[in-house]
Amino acid sequence: MKAMVLQQIRKPLIFVERDDPRPSPGELRIKVEACAVCRTDLHVVDGDLNDPKLPLVPGHEIVGIVDAVGYGIDSAKLGLRVGVPWLGHTCGICSFCRTKAENLCDRPQFTGYTRDGGFATHVVADASFAFDLDANADPVSLAPLLCAGLIGWRSLRKAGDGKSIGLFGFGAAAHILIQICIWQGRDVYAFTRSGDLAAQQFALELGARWAGSSKESAPVPLDAAIIFAPAGDLVPIALKAVRKGGVVVCGGIHMSDIPAMPYSVLWGERELVSVANLTRADAVEFFPIAQMVGVRTHTTTYPLKRANEALADLRAGRLVGAAVLVPEAS
Repeated sequence: MKAMVLQQIRKPLIFVERDDPRPSPGELRIKVEACAVCRTDLHVVDGDLNDPKLPLVPGHEIVGIVDAVGYGIDSAKLGLRVGVPWLGHTCGICSFCRTKAENLCDRPQFTGYTRDGGFATHVVADASFAFDLDANADPVSLAPLLCAGLIGWRSLRKAGDGKSIGLFGFGAAAHILIQICIWQGRDVYAFTRSGDLAAQQFALELGARWAGSSKESAPVPLDAAIIFAPAGDLVPIALKAVRKGGVVVCGGIHMSDIPAMPYSVLWGERELVSVANLTRADAVEFFPIAQMVGVRTHTTTYPLKRANEALADLRAGRLVGAAVLVPEAS
């Protein structure tokens, strides 16, 4: 197999060749067709998340074909297309796992963080955390759904049923979620970095009612806001943008510190909540809805060897939509 490996945080990934991995009992080996590049991958590489497994193959938005199975897994899985997300394994016995909150598991494993991920030609995954995917769909288009789509969906459920929704940070997750919001009959207001006219235009093309800088005010009070950008200073801005009783959801796994703010910004029974990881139940709900909506992902593809370039483009805000690594193009 070939892989892009993180040997040391804050250093470029290194292209290596290894023996093909062998699946252990309960695992699958997957020949990777596509792996999207997520902002969480940046947080891992840049050292924002503590204690990654090193050396590490990043990547947790994986689409591929099962080409080997471990003991206890039906050989009928061979040849099927599956997707592997961020949550790669749970203990199944802690209080969270027993109460349908496996996203909060006390002893989890995370794909591309504490176990090797999909910036590679092959990856081994827990079969219980590999989702069956449409064999006829484009794997590059599917890949961003495995995290940007799933986290966006969980964030939207946390946001409630409000009509007017603000999306702060219009990247991979937001460009998927806006399509679902509009299908549901909601009004979407997109907030971007100052001067990011490309993202604002993209949001308008996808049906946003309004798009502007996060320093601007939306034309109406929002029922809810979802923050995808990892910037803590957006929290008081989003709280000011929502009406009394409104909800602000922090959708990222990492965010810079939230600045001090007056209590009046939160008062009025506004709610501030976070989203942590995902559950398999989220995927069961989300993928049929994404197919029903006809979600179309906007992607920029990179050969596997150019993973560092993809990460740099994401870090610099040069992408519209999602970056996807394609091993076959290497």
